[in-house]
Amino acid sequence: MAGRFVRSSKYRHVFGRPTRKEQCYDNVRISKNAWDTNLIKANPEYLAVNWDSSGGGAFAVIPTREKGRLPERIPLFRGHTAVVLDTDWNPFNDSLVASGSDDGKVFLWRVPDDFTLHLDIPADEIEDIAPVGKLSGHPKKVGHVLFNPAAENVLASAAGDFTVKFWDIEAGSSKSAIKVGDVIQSLSWSADGKHLVTTSRDKKLRIWDPRQERPAHEGPGHAGAKSSRAVWLGEHDRIATTGFSRMSDRQLALWDFRAAGEPLGGFQMLDSISGVCMPFWDDGTSMLFLAGKGDGNIRYYEYENDAFEYLSEYKSADAQRGFAFVPKRGVNLHENEIARGYKTVNDSYIEPISFIVPRRAETFQEDIYPPTVGLKPAVSSKEWFGGADGVPPKISLEGLYDGSGAKEVPADQLPVKKAPEPVKAPEPKKEIVQPAPASKPALISPPPSMKEQGVGMAAAASKFQDAEPAEESGDESPFEEVQKPVERTCAAKPAPLDARQEPRAFSPVKASTVEVPQPKPSSPSQAEAEPTTDKDVNEVTAHPESQDSIDREIKNLKALVAQQSRQLSTLTKTLSELVAEVKTLKSA
Repeated sequence: MAGRFVRSSKYRHVFGRPTRKEQCYDNVRISKNAWDTNLIKANPEYLAVNWDSSGGGAFAVIPTREKGRLPERIPLFRGHTAVVLDTDWNPFNDSLVASGSDDGKVFLWRVPDDFTLHLDIPADEIEDIAPVGKLSGHPKKVGHVLFNPAAENVLASAAGDFTVKFWDIEAGSSKSAIKVGDVIQSLSWSADGKHLVTTSRDKKLRIWDPRQERPAHEGPGHAGAKSSRAVWLGEHDRIATTGFSRMSDRQLALWDFRAAGEPLGGFQMLDSISGVCMPFWDDGTSMLFLAGKGDGNIRYYEYENDAFEYLSEYKSADAQRGFAFVPKRGVNLHENEIARGYKTVNDSYIEPISFIVPRRAETFQEDIYPPTVGLKPAVSSKEWFGGADGVPPKISLEGLYDGSGAKEVPADQLPVKKAPEPVKAPEPKKEIVQPAPASKPALISPPPSMKEQGVGMAAAASKFQDAEPAEESGDESPFEEVQKPVERTCAAKPAPLDARQEPRAFSPVKASTVEVPQPKPSSPSQAEAEPTTDKDVNEVTAHPESQDSIDREIKNLKALVAQQSRQLSTLTKTLSELVAEVKTLKSA
């Protein structure tokens, strides 16, 4: 017995490893604001956490090395006059962070050198951190901020006025903006920073060319009323979205950026939990992580052949409201850690979750750590607003593994990712009518009525009726004559029938070559299929080899009856389903 086929993958056995409580970040005060955001953002050096504070809005920055219980009083990044709704780290500067607030402002902050939360000074002498830049232009709250992953110092901010502005933070001004038309629920950049995807409350999925200030695509997304999220799959021309169906079931969908009219493979149902699913993409492993708000589970999939292959699920009894992943250059390479996430638990502490490939290794694992994006951008902000774009240069993680430092990988040494072909809408097939062979006429649809079938079978059977007079003149049909053949007088005695060919009741057989006689021939070729005269029958019975032809025709008749029976059965089943559906609709 053949074994079950198992898909080959380096990440098939990846597991999530929790962290002991003493190694978590305890005594934090997560913001309790109801705005739908991830609450936390991470880079290899720091965590930015939306903080529950009085006297205006604030967020905290926690150095990743300072684990354990935090002091009661810590320096906060304070300056907004209303609650902070979202933060984001600059991908090319680990000390620069942006924040958006309910006051309609976007602030820029720089983490001081040697920043620490454990200060040897009295609590009332601890000073908060002030912003280094202010970006004003939104009349309503700023719910999302997101740095461009390829261009230096380019920031997108989405606000309650249903617009997304694109800022040159070096100049301190907005150079372009797009009008979405409804509350923006999520946004995500492509890897080259050329396009932006948004989801909104009007259940639309939009793909934008920010510098042209117009959508490249606009179409329906998830049909549910709850929040939908989108994430660009790195350097692929694909987008993953999470949302809800009309029946409030959580869904996952994959979209082709160049033909986003409908998801590839349709909407995949996940479960019936009510919490929003936060999607995260890891470009190095081509893995998609789904962290649910309000539950402690984290599913992860591998993207392959335009589909998400389910790998496993990290389960925990501790629910999370916020979640963030650290860039690949921040993982622990010596423990085969391919990803690390940070989850908020009970709004009181932050727990790191490590996703590890279980293998024994004492050297750098090049196959699970391909080159990744470093700290060098592809273009400057001026070049990007001028129309330039590109993918940032990659670095080898081997230098971080052995301590020699990150080294840039030349473009000609990078593995080439083959872009999948764009999915095109299926073209309507042109029906080509071909003349059927004379020996294999096609069945006519819809099938003939029962009366016509009886007439056709009687006519076919009468063609082979014995020419000799029957001993008993009854109302027996020609089929009974076939079942009990009468021995004929022939020049040479025909060979007896094989025991396996013993006449029996008709049974379903596979139809091969079936000639369907019609009661009313519509062409000369069909007219020739009429029953033959007694003279023809005598000529047939005068030759022994005609017995084989009779057997073949009998089998053909059986096949015809079986095929027509199947058609009738299918029609009856369809009719029953329609009747049941009508009854259901009437009762509703």
